[in-house]
Amino acid sequence: MKKKDLEIRLQGMANFTNPDPVLEQYMTPAPIASDILFTAYSEGDIHGMDVIDLGCGTGMFSIGAHMLGADNVRGYDISEKAISVAKENAVAFNADVAFEVCDMGDVNKNGDTALMNPPFGCQSRNADRAFLDKAMELCGTVYSLHMETTAEFLSDYVRSAGREICFQKSYRFNIPHTFSFHSKANHNIGVIMIMIR
Repeated sequence: MKKKDLEIRLQGMANFTNPDPVLEQYMTPAPIASDILFTAYSEGDIHGMDVIDLGCGTGMFSIGAHMLGADNVRGYDISEKAISVAKENAVAFNADVAFEVCDMGDVNKNGDTALMNPPFGCQSRNADRAFLDKAMELCGTVYSLHMETTAEFLSDYVRSAGREICFQKSYRFNIPHTFSFHSKANHNIGVIMIMIR
């Protein structure tokens, strides 16, 4: 499958119904998700691998990893509504993905690769740190999205855990007007994908 074909397929995924602002539920845009997935695929971190998606939301990364040949994919999210949509997406795309309602901190099954778009910490300060800690605990390789302004901190934080950011890439993440506190129809923010080994 070509990256553009994956992007087109991911664009057909159902979005959150009644997203929760506290959980910062924004679906990863398909162009960003497909680019991250293909980066992981080209690095040998998806095909034939055991992939974990922490805070999986509607299943964008989980289902994309399945499409690219992951042997086993598990998606976890604390939101029952999100997991319900993820399961519907899996059925629609004939994707064999195990989705589970679970607090990220309670996940205890190891994997090869973690793919995730954790909360950026806009509503709950430092929310992404717990996701990083858990991903590094469970997997040898981690692909994760964060606010671009935290890049220097992330480098130090990952190094303090005995790991290294081997690759990073910046994107413009479009957040549509979703909640009452949003003042613009669309808001683009700078995000960074980091690959940790």
